[in-house]
This record gives sequence, structure tokens and C-alpha cells, in this order.
Amino acid sequence: MKHVDNKVATADEIHLRFFGLGKLRPYLSTHRKIFLMLVIGSVFASLLNTVVPLFQQYAIDNFIAEKSTDGLLFFALAYLAVIAAGLISDYISAYSCCKLEMFILRDMRRDAFNHLQTLSVSYYNRNSVGRLHARVMSDTSSVAAIISWDVHQSIWNIIYVIGASVVMFVLDPVLAVIVLAIVPVVASISVYFSRRLTKLNRKAREINSEITGAFNEGITGAATTKTLAAEKLLDKDFYEKTDGMKRTSQRIGHHRALLMSLITFASSVALALVLWYGGIITVDGVIEIGVLSVFMTYAQGLMDPVLWFVEALSDLVSVRVNLERFSSLMESESDVKDTPEVIEKYGDCFNFKRENWEKLKGDIKFDDVTFKYPDGNEYVLEHFDLDVPQGTTVAIVGETGAGKSTIVNLVCRFFEPTEGRVLIDGRDCRERSVSWLHDNIGYVLQSPHLFSGTVRENLTYGKENATDEQLDEAIKSVGAEHIIARLEKGYDTPVGEGGNTLSVGEKQLLSFARAILVDPAIFVLDEATSSIDTLTEKLIQNAIEKLMRGRTSFVIAHRLSTIRSADIILVVSGGKIVERGSHAELMQKRGEYYKLYMRGLSGSVAAPCA
Repeated sequence: MKHVDNKVATADEIHLRFFGLGKLRPYLSTHRKIFLMLVIGSVFASLLNTVVPLFQQYAIDNFIAEKSTDGLLFFALAYLAVIAAGLISDYISAYSCCKLEMFILRDMRRDAFNHLQTLSVSYYNRNSVGRLHARVMSDTSSVAAIISWDVHQSIWNIIYVIGASVVMFVLDPVLAVIVLAIVPVVASISVYFSRRLTKLNRKAREINSEITGAFNEGITGAATTKTLAAEKLLDKDFYEKTDGMKRTSQRIGHHRALLMSLITFASSVALALVLWYGGIITVDGVIEIGVLSVFMTYAQGLMDPVLWFVEALSDLVSVRVNLERFSSLMESESDVKDTPEVIEKYGDCFNFKRENWEKLKGDIKFDDVTFKYPDGNEYVLEHFDLDVPQGTTVAIVGETGAGKSTIVNLVCRFFEPTEGRVLIDGRDCRERSVSWLHDNIGYVLQSPHLFSGTVRENLTYGKENATDEQLDEAIKSVGAEHIIARLEKGYDTPVGEGGNTLSVGEKQLLSFARAILVDPAIFVLDEATSSIDTLTEKLIQNAIEKLMRGRTSFVIAHRLSTIRSADIILVVSGGKIVERGSHAELMQKRGEYYKLYMRGLSGSVAAPCA
């Protein structure tokens, strides 16, 4: 997101900075024509509304007081013309507000969504889905609303206050001072309360994010909640969060109500003074009754702008919190990113330059790699070296939580080495784009994820132009023909949100087929057969072994039977690689791998096949 340049500020920039919304200038610049229509419509609507009391004065002094109808028709036509012009101006400004709000909302959400795609895995580890959802949906909605409707209202009210003030000073300066005496009083009250409202609104937004996150987890984890009979525990936690929101909102409401009451009282005092002093000078013949009616109308009419400004001040305080949160998202930087030179040659994740992409063979080398996670304190790897020639299968085994995914995370460039290099085909992986690398990797996760859409759409995410023959071949290679056969619409059957119309095993088989369809140079199986029954695993094991021939593969194993034939086996314990070698070599050492394997034979883990 671009920032306002440090140069001589234009009037628009000063206006935006005054409202604390300078960072939204790029969005307004894109739709400057609509914004200009909004400004023009608001200015004309306000000016015409300011003129209306003068028609009232003329009618009282020339028709009612004089008991005459001379010129009434012309007066009526002029009055109707002003009303019609005001309605047209109101329509233009309101339509422009709606249009501007929708365009800004669309652009902000697009930018936020696209930016999220560029962030590394570690960012998602640090931020909950609910918190990110609130920033993309709720915060953008609040910001878009204030930059359209509140800007319209601010222009309308400012022009009205200025116009009414000028007219009043022309008609009677003393009465004008009495009416406008409310302004410094309201300003003093507003400044005092705005500081308190700022803190309370910021706290309310934070609590709202927690509520959104809890609500999201309550829905996505509904099945787990029921199996654990944990409804009461979750309900208690949610109650505490919502109760905290209620208390904070009550305090906000208390401060706002007190603020509005004080302002209303001040306005009423000003109106009473106008009635008292205006009545005296009218009786004395200093001013005509029509002029007094104008002051009465303005005194009452000024209450709405003053009250609105107070409300807008509170909204501004609130939306500044929304903008801070949105800006913090847009200013977040990925821990893994390509250099400008790499992007220039290979493109970014949204604009590939495939013509410059070299064919990936699959030679991988860890060259003196030291690594610790961005949010960690201990080194997971220290001066680690590993040479993986093309076509080599590397198996990684260890207890649950031992840190088996670290090697894979570095190979896939989900994280960068703290020191050292990861070489792909003899070159530092940072010399070529992340997209180039990911396009050549087939990754199957332990917990499969399908996107909302059809089976075909999910299978072709990595290969959009795949034919039905290629889909059939990929499906047959993993033994998933029965899944397609039972679906009413075959490949065009919707899978539901997250693939919830399919079983976990069926989703995993489709994930295998999706990875195979892109014909990757590198295969990564992250405990990929753990959610498949033993019989199904045996059906696809041979197919996977055939597909892995000639490809560099990394297998994080759940069942030790899947890695006996691996060329290199890495044993991970306590986040460190403690052993490496082939199955025979490690069994002969009688170390950690031997213990894991023997526990598998005795039934402690899934028993390996002979």
C-alpha cells in the first residue's frame, strides 16, 4: 500500500490527513471522478438547503405581514426550482456515496486478499483465521463507509454551518454571535470525551476480533467439540468474551450519551437566548419577524450539524482503529520473498514469466544450513549438510512433535535458512522465484484440503488445461476410480465447503491425484497416508513408488513400512537430526531408528510390512 509522498500537500491531502485517513489516498485517486461528483453534489445540496430559510423570511415579511399575494406565483415557482435542484443534488451525492463505498470496499478487500497470498507460512502461524477475517471484512467495511458517507456528511455540514453563519452575520451580528456561541463549548466538550472514546473503541475492536476468532473456531471445530462434550467449556469462554464486549460497549455508550446530552443542553441554551433577545429586538422594531424566523430555523438547524460532528468524531476514532489494523496487515512483510531482480526475470506469484523458467531436475543440497523458526529461540538445524541427487527418496521419521517438517519446509521454501544455503539444481534457491519452485512440487498433506467447487476444479488447480484423459489417468494411478464412479455428476460434482461431502480418505486420494496431475519434479508426502486405511494404502503404494521413480521425493512417515526402501532415512528427535542412513545401516547401528522400528513390530506404532 502506497503512502502519501513527503511533498507540498494539496488541499485533498490536507483534508485526508486531518481525518487521519491519508493512507487511503491511493484508493480515492483511483476513483477521483466519483469522489468529485460526491463533493459537487454535497456542496450544492448544502448551499440550496442554506437558502431555504431566506424564502421563509421573504414569505413572512412580504406575503403574511403585508397580507398581499403580489408576486406569489413567481415566488412559488422559484421556491419549487430550489427544492427540485436540492433533490437532484441529494440524489447525485447519495448515488456517488454508494458507488464510491462499493468501489473502495472492493479494492481494499482485493488488495488485502492478494497481499495475504504473498505472506509466508509463519505469518499464518502467528495470526488466527478469525483475526484475519475481521481485518479483511469488518475493518474494510468500516473504512469504506466513513470515506464515502462521512465525507459527504462532513462537506454538507461544513458548507451549511459556513453559509448559515454568513447569512446570520449579514442579518444581525449580535444574534449571530449568540447562536454561534455554542461552537467553542461543543469543541471543548468533544476534545475531553474523544480521548476516552479512543481508548474504549480500540479495546472494543480487539475484543471483537477475539469474538470473531472464537466464533470461527466454534463452527470449524463443532465435531471435535461434540465428541469431547466440551460445549459448556466453549460456551463459558465465549460468554466471557461477549460479556467483556458488552461492558466495554456500555462504557462507550455511557460516554456518548453524556456527550450528546451536554451538547443538546448547550444548544437549548443558545436557542433560548435567541428567543429572549430576538423577541425583544423584534418588539422594538430593530428586526422584522421574518428575520427572527430565519435565526430560529438556523438555531435549530445548526443542532444537527453540531451533533453530527460529535458523532463523526466518535466514528473517526473508531475507524482510525480499523485503519490501523488494516494498515498493519498491508504493511506486514513475508519472511520469504523474492528479490526485485528475481521478480523482474521470473515474475511474481500473480504474474508468471514462464518463458524464463528453467526446467527443474531435482538435485537438492543443504550447504552448511543453520535454521531456527522466526518465533523460536533454539536452533533446529546447525551447520547441516545433506546432498540429495535427482531421483533420491528421503524419508524423515521420528516421534510426534519431533520436528520432522523442518527439512521439508526449507526444501519448499516455506522458510529461509538462518545461515547457509539450500541449493536447487546447483543454485541457491533464492536466485529463482518461489513460484517457479512451488510449480515443480507435488505436496500431499496429512490433513487434505479441498476448495469449494467441483471435483474437476480441485484436481486442476495446479494444471488448469488438464483433459479428462489426464484426469482419468491421475485418478486411476491412486486407485480412486470408485470415488468418481459413485458421484452423480462425476468430475463436475460439487465437493462442498472444504470438501465436506467426501470422507477424509476420499479427500486424501483426490489430493494425491491432484499432486500427480501436475507431474512435479519433487514429491513431498507429509504423513500423507495416515488418514487412509491400510487396505487403500496398499492399493496406492505401488503406484506412488512408480511415480516417485526419477523424481526427488521427501516422505514424512507415519507408517515405517512406507520408508524402508528410501535411499536416505533421517531420524529426528527433539528438533534435531540424530541419525541418517539407509534402513539396513540404521538397523545395524541399533540407535533411535532401531527403537522406532522395533516398537512398530511390537505394535506401539503401525506395524511395518516385511
